[in-house]
Amino acid sequence: MISNQILQNTIEGLKGIMRIELCICDTEGKVLATTFPDAEEYEFSVLAFVESPADSQVIQGYQFFKVFDEHQLEYVLLARGAGDDAYMAGKVVVFQIQNLLVAYKERFDKDNFIKNLLLDNLLLVDIYNRAKKLHIDINVRRVVFVIETQTENDTVALETVKSMFSAKSKDFITAVDEKNIILVKELKTGESYEDMDKVAKMILDMLNTEAMATVHVAYGTIVNELKEVSRSYKEAKMALDVGKIFYSDKNIVAYNNLGIGRLIYQLPVSLCRMFIKEIFDGKSPDDLDDETLVTINKFFENNLNVSETSRQLYIHRNTLVYRLDKLQKSTGLDLRVFEDAITFKIALMVVKYMNYIETLDN
Repeated sequence: MISNQILQNTIEGLKGIMRIELCICDTEGKVLATTFPDAEEYEFSVLAFVESPADSQVIQGYQFFKVFDEHQLEYVLLARGAGDDAYMAGKVVVFQIQNLLVAYKERFDKDNFIKNLLLDNLLLVDIYNRAKKLHIDINVRRVVFVIETQTENDTVALETVKSMFSAKSKDFITAVDEKNIILVKELKTGESYEDMDKVAKMILDMLNTEAMATVHVAYGTIVNELKEVSRSYKEAKMALDVGKIFYSDKNIVAYNNLGIGRLIYQLPVSLCRMFIKEIFDGKSPDDLDDETLVTINKFFENNLNVSETSRQLYIHRNTLVYRLDKLQKSTGLDLRVFEDAITFKIALMVVKYMNYIETLDN
């Protein structure tokens, strides 16, 4: 349904063009928008007109019109002007309001269609039929962005995203839950994942500055058909989750850059527990003290380079060697050996994933 503010803006604009007074009421006689005072006085006349078979009628000096939406009476329009101008101008206003109804309904229908498309609630034949009816291209390249906000139902963030992309009518902005804003973006010829990174950064920067919101942005793979949009959405959702677990320092995560995190995310928890038990013999990397964990992470950051790691930790090289030897005795893994380092790195990621699953279960 068209908002009262939109109706008010519409009739005020038309009044200036056509030089007539206008009022729009609902079918119960309530004034929704008006350009003249005391419009409420015509409530009973509106109710009587609603019950009459006439589509237009002169009552108390005003020309009354019925405004239909697909044969359903939606509004009553009152118009007053000089001579026959009120009737002709009123017909034009009725036409404009009916066009508004069609536009708003189509926008609502498109939003509803996109939501069901994202959630895989449509049969393939329904996708094609409804897309054709709503004038949505089927065979164009698209990608789905998921923008997670810190607060639920962040309307400021939603409106900011809409303002960024609303001018591009072929992009869709919607939401299927309280914390995620979804952008289904249509791509131009030649646009690549590098361009998608720029779009994600633009969204991030705009929301940080305009909406004062801290957000995380994830996006799926580029798809070529409308029916594949739900896959890109699922990938973006997975990227968001995987990013939280393994790449918490990043605010932008792309599905095609998840690396080994994507594999671990899809492992059964039972298999993860078996792997940790096998590697650490019932122990866990969580049991290691903070100093050891800092040493390990810094060692990995420096590609197993002892000299550079000791320099950045401000410790003597021998101290680092001692810590690595101590870790080898307790775990059986020597991080200076590539194969052992890979095993330990994967184990740390598996434990992160298991801890994340536990927080979901609690």
